[in-house]
Amino acid sequence: MTMTLGVDASQTPKPKGKLTRPKPCYLWTTADVQKWFKRHCSEYFQLYSHLLIQNDITGKALVRMTEGTLIRLGIAHPEHLEAIWREILKLRLKADIQEMKEIEMSSIIS
Repeated sequence: MTMTLGVDASQTPKPKGKLTRPKPCYLWTTADVQKWFKRHCSEYFQLYSHLLIQNDITGKALVRMTEGTLIRLGIAHPEHLEAIWREILKLRLKADIQEMKEIEMSSIIS
């Protein structure tokens, strides 16, 4: 009698990669924000990343920021402010689009 060991599909780890959706930015930790800031604002990372850490900026706080918030954090140089603000606006737009897609998909499924 030959015995084979079966693998229960429910116990296999889910593949990480293109099949899984990225974590929504409003659920980001401060570490996730640092990773985003380094990737999208690398030119300013060394200058300002400590401000995001000191102020405990999470993803939820990041997408709610305004230009005034950035100035209060200590980002006063006009060019730096504009570049960082532009990246935050892009992130906010991307998050809004993803949310609309999810709403659309849930209404199709229901």
